[in-house]
Amino acid sequence: MKHLKKVLLVLIITLSFSSLFAQETGITGDWFNDSKEGKVEIYEAKDGKYYGKLVWIKEPLENGKPKLDKKNKDESLRSKPLIGLLLLKGFTKDGDIYTGGTIYDPQSGKTYACKITPKDANTLSIRGYIGVSLIGRTTVWTRTTK
Repeated sequence: MKHLKKVLLVLIITLSFSSLFAQETGITGDWFNDSKEGKVEIYEAKDGKYYGKLVWIKEPLENGKPKLDKKNKDESLRSKPLIGLLLLKGFTKDGDIYTGGTIYDPQSGKTYACKITPKDANTLSIRGYIGVSLIGRTTVWTRTTK
């Protein structure tokens, strides 16, 4: 009986600690884009939706000043720095995927419908599209540390 109690105690302690150290499997966290030239922090906002802001770019300066969102269709936003810019907006979890959101491409100044599919704990499939998701482009992002 004493042996059984010890085994149960060890099992309970092990399970408790394993949940503390479990790796994040959702989409929140920091992600490199496919070229590894940009890092996006994805977070869940108070509204329960997921957003992603650009937190790092390989070449942050242009002529000694922070790069700006120069190709934005809205001229009033072209003076905003790229760092801190919201690239992902308004995603909700739908089963294993995240849908209903948009992705902004600062290189073209265009916004696309988007869905995010986690492939595993460290890989996201990001599908940007116009209209139906059959017509679009998929990139793969990889998890990174801050």
